[in-house]
Amino acid sequence: MNITLNKKNTQNIQSSVEIIILNKIKHLCKNKKEVLDNINFLKKSFNTHFDMKNSKLYVSCLKVKDENIKTAISTAIKFLKNIKIENINIDIIQCKNELNIQTIVEGLVLGNYEFLKYKSSQNKENIKNIEIITCKSEKEKTQLEADLKKALIICNSVNYTKDIVNSSPEDYYPQIMADDAQEIAKSKNITCKIFGEDYLKDNNMNAMYSVGIASPHESKLIHLIYKAKNPIAKIVLVGKGVTYDTGGMSLKRGDGMVSMKCDKAGGASVMGIIHALECLNLPFEVHGIVGAVENMIGGDAYKPDDILKAANGKTIEVTNTDAEGRLVLADCLHYAQKNIKDFDYIFDLATLTGASIGAFGGYTTAVMGYSEKLKKKILKASKKSGELVGFLPFNDYLEKLLESSVADFVNTSPNKNGAAITASLFLSKFIKNKNKKKWLHFDIAGPSYRKEVWAYNSYGATGVAVRLLIKFMEDLKK
Repeated sequence: MNITLNKKNTQNIQSSVEIIILNKIKHLCKNKKEVLDNINFLKKSFNTHFDMKNSKLYVSCLKVKDENIKTAISTAIKFLKNIKIENINIDIIQCKNELNIQTIVEGLVLGNYEFLKYKSSQNKENIKNIEIITCKSEKEKTQLEADLKKALIICNSVNYTKDIVNSSPEDYYPQIMADDAQEIAKSKNITCKIFGEDYLKDNNMNAMYSVGIASPHESKLIHLIYKAKNPIAKIVLVGKGVTYDTGGMSLKRGDGMVSMKCDKAGGASVMGIIHALECLNLPFEVHGIVGAVENMIGGDAYKPDDILKAANGKTIEVTNTDAEGRLVLADCLHYAQKNIKDFDYIFDLATLTGASIGAFGGYTTAVMGYSEKLKKKILKASKKSGELVGFLPFNDYLEKLLESSVADFVNTSPNKNGAAITASLFLSKFIKNKNKKKWLHFDIAGPSYRKEVWAYNSYGATGVAVRLLIKFMEDLKK
């Protein structure tokens, strides 16, 4: 799908359909206004009306916020794909005073995404060319071209992340994740280190090592490094990369195991962000740490009642092997703080708890940490990127739920109240005191993967947090 800017009059572009986003119809010609009035076109958002004679597709959008416009554009794309249209023009009528390229491109590219890797009959992409019509001057158009390029980079990295998460566990396991990381590192300013299970054992990373011990696929610790010239900040991103999660000996029910390929979403998002940074040329040093493991069952699997000694020397009583992500992150967070000096921020991303879905619904990332100032920065990036976040508060009363009679603490409490918070509090045990104000935990269990079409997101993976954290970085430049 080729997206370009064009100053031509849309009526002069042949063999194309014009998409018109409407929130009012009073300025249309009388005949068209009557048609749309008769079908209650503006009764709700995202209604469509195709004027075949004039090659115009009208989409209703009652709210003029960016997220609604993205969904309207996505709705149009899906409609036109179904009728096999190849060329499209976009015109925003009575909807936005300023042409927001990022909004339009996200609606187009993210809305156009389909995961067809495993389809025996793959639909070829119908839409070949999209022209975004602008009346801007040549000088302004130059800036729009730059904005278009940036938007495409970000969207393609989101879709790259989706591809990783949507890939089946049969052919996407820790070694493949490591191979993809090494492909990313072929870029000029990116390097990659891969460590196997010998390294985990030699460095006392027994928490992460134990999670993957029953898998035939060797666990991999992945360390990607993007370093721009004269970076203005150093950022550490740590991702849970559980390529498949059976729950281990605390075996999930059959229906609970379906879609557990999505348990690598945190690691995939870290890789997606690094994937974008080289082309965006952002002035940062960014470290991406991914704990890639497969949580399986077998005679050598780790068990409830095991006592694990993590890399920071703390002991963990395993009460549930299905609370494996926090064990992986515990050692990865320690690795990051040990090997990366003087960083400014450390964020971890993980599909960690179903409780975060209960707290906020399936569309919002639960964010926790000790710095209110840092949370405000994330909230600002959330509003700009369109990715929803909510904040859950720490408190001293939940700390006691992590207490163990035989170890330093348990990996999960039988009391499930506040389980998203206690999971984050568990991770906080592996954050050094000097770094507590630099750290945030992102529980992406809900928005990382949805078994439904959601706004401009297709069924399955969403590439959550890629746009959010890139926007956070862009704000740091200002």
